[in-house]
Amino acid sequence: MSVNNSIEKKGAFFQDNQKSLIFIIGGIILLIVLYFGYQKLYLAPRAEKAADDIYKAEEYALIDSLQQVAIDGDGSFIGFKQIADEYSNTPTANIANAYLGSLYLRQQNFQEAIKYLKKYSETGSLILDPLVIGLIGDAYSDSHDYKNAADYYKKAADKSKNSYTTPLFLKKLGLVNEQLNEFKNAEEAYSKIKSEYPESVEASTIDGPLARVQAKQ
Repeated sequence: MSVNNSIEKKGAFFQDNQKSLIFIIGGIILLIVLYFGYQKLYLAPRAEKAADDIYKAEEYALIDSLQQVAIDGDGSFIGFKQIADEYSNTPTANIANAYLGSLYLRQQNFQEAIKYLKKYSETGSLILDPLVIGLIGDAYSDSHDYKNAADYYKKAADKSKNSYTTPLFLKKLGLVNEQLNEFKNAEEAYSKIKSEYPESVEASTIDGPLARVQAKQ
């Protein structure tokens, strides 16, 4: 096949398919316009409104006797549950899920706590993200599901290496491993606190638990 014939065939292809290509390109441009319109005209105002609405629920959440009001609202201000439902896909709804999980955990409603905590999407926060994962571990631990609790405590401890959340969840990991009679795993968790986070609050009291699990092996 000659070069000229090849060029002619390519030109014929584009001519034959010109209308289809125009539709495809036009469709892509339309999708881009719709996406940015959705972000700017729909999501942004909803996110701003959600941020305005959550402040009263946050105040109620700090008062033990008003936990249920924080969840359901008080008639004048909406609660975390409505915020999470009405403003889904906003950062405020995400935070509302974390609040709901922690409040249900305080009420010992473990299944609801787990449901909402698992709806939380990670934000990149070095403290909040592991804390939410660890709260799921607390919900499983308090409901005596120590296997799942251990899985989530390990995830929480590994999520962000810092002197606050990591030793906190390593100690909880050790404790649930003791409940599972996994004393070697418990020793590993306690030893890591002692060697890697010696200045942490947990390290100051870890010698007792460490000696206890070592004696059981």
